[in-house]
Amino acid sequence: MSYKSIRARFFRSLITTLTLVLAVSFLAFSQISIDIADAMLVSGDPVFQRSLLQSGYDILPDSTSLAASPKQRWIVVLSLLVCVVGIINAQLMSVTERFREIGTMKCLGALDRFIVRIFVMEASIQGFAGSVAGAFLGGTAACMGAIFRFGTDITTILPWSGLFTSLIIAIATGMLLSLLGVLYPAIMAARMQPVEAMRVEQ
Repeated sequence: MSYKSIRARFFRSLITTLTLVLAVSFLAFSQISIDIADAMLVSGDPVFQRSLLQSGYDILPDSTSLAASPKQRWIVVLSLLVCVVGIINAQLMSVTERFREIGTMKCLGALDRFIVRIFVMEASIQGFAGSVAGAFLGGTAACMGAIFRFGTDITTILPWSGLFTSLIIAIATGMLLSLLGVLYPAIMAARMQPVEAMRVEQ
C-alpha cells in the first residue's frame, strides 16, 4: 500500500526524496573530505601536508586529525534542519490530499497504529532511497574532488574503512531525518476522525 501510494504521488515523492539526497550528500561530502584530509595528515608525507596548508586547513603541531570548522558544522546542521522541515511540509500536504482515503480506511476499521505505519513505511522507503543516493553522491564527489585537488597519489592512502563508516553514518542520519519528518503528519492523520475526513471536499 505504501509503495502504491508513492507511485501514485511519484513527483511529489521525488521532490521530497531529492531534498533528502541533497542534505545527505552534503553531510557525506563534508565528513569524507575530513576523513581524506586526516589520512593525508597521518601519512606524514610533507607533500601532502603542504597541500593541506595550501588548501586552507589549519594544522596544529603534533595534530593527528583535522576537525570541521564551526562554520562548516553549522552549515551541515542547518541543511539537515531544512531537510526535515521540507519532509514535514511534504508529508502534511500528503495527509491533506488523502483525507478521504484515511477516512475510508478508518471507517473500514483501520486502527491508528495502522495509519501511522503506512506513513512510516512510505518515509522509510523514501528515506532509504534518498539516503543511499545522497551518501554515494557526496562520497563520490568528495573522492573525485580530492583527486583533482591533491593528485592521483591520494588514492594510495584513502582510508577505505573510514570512508565506508562515514557513508553508513550519512545513510543512517538520512533515514532518521526522514522518520523524524513523518512522525507529526502520521500522528495527525491517525488522530483524524472518520466523519471529519469523509466530509472534506476534494
